[in-house]
Amino acid sequence: MCGIAGIMYKTRDSQGNTGQALIDMLDGCQHRGPDSTGFALYGAAVEDRLRLRFFVGEGDEAEDAVERIKARFVEHGAALVEEERIGNNYRCTVSYTGDIQTFAYAMEHAAKVISIGSSLEIVKDVGGAHDVDDRYHVHAFRGSHGLGHVRLATESDVKPEASHPFWATGFADVAIVHNGQITNYWKMRRRLEQRGFEFTTDNDSELIAVYLADKMSQGISLKDALSTSIDDLDGTFSFLVSTKDEIGYAKDRLAAKPMIMYETDDLIAVASEEVSLNRLFPGQALSTMEPPPGTFNTWSRSI
Repeated sequence: MCGIAGIMYKTRDSQGNTGQALIDMLDGCQHRGPDSTGFALYGAAVEDRLRLRFFVGEGDEAEDAVERIKARFVEHGAALVEEERIGNNYRCTVSYTGDIQTFAYAMEHAAKVISIGSSLEIVKDVGGAHDVDDRYHVHAFRGSHGLGHVRLATESDVKPEASHPFWATGFADVAIVHNGQITNYWKMRRRLEQRGFEFTTDNDSELIAVYLADKMSQGISLKDALSTSIDDLDGTFSFLVSTKDEIGYAKDRLAAKPMIMYETDDLIAVASEEVSLNRLFPGQALSTMEPPPGTFNTWSRSI
């Protein structure tokens, strides 16, 4: 059992307290996943700039990892603009105009990548929402939209690398949070690997992210990619996916994994349980809805 959450401020130029909103939502459903917590946060993009986050560890291990990362930057013509060490993370911005997939795979061979994007940053670690916030100051983040996840470890260790969200390895700015299990994971992964895609974990959430990003790279809309996912993915699932400008959901036909949403003219908020939505609007009677089985939808910042 895990908990998922997502929020988007729909007006194109609006920036909300995305970090604090997701902390509140995840704190409301922390009982669904006490082991680890994560956030996918989207801010304003800067042309020809990429934001990268890595797990590098501590002490000498971290120093060695950062040296390897910087060496790969030089090899691939990426100019370091700014950098920061936060906990076990190395966070940096580079100027880069080359092929994203080639660059991303090279970075994965230097150190464990958390996320790459022009507007996306993923922050995740063991512990609850407030624990992760204390380490990485998520509450201070203002942005357009974001996703959150609380994890109960069932098939892998409790460690930062196994936490959600996952980014679509090799594709910038695509992230996913997922509650469920994909039973045809290995079959679908082999198909993608045969086409040259790389995976850095055995987590089925990473597979969903790469599957959707691949569809979009072929010119398929996010909404159409979500539609095909309901047929192509076997298992029980409710997931949220985000790109630079969109957020969407898909829910399998069995509908074993809960999802509830609240929408106004200004925002869309989605979570596993209504208590998460109530944390955003305390004391208000919300008109919420539960998506039907086998459905999908997207929202964009196009107003």
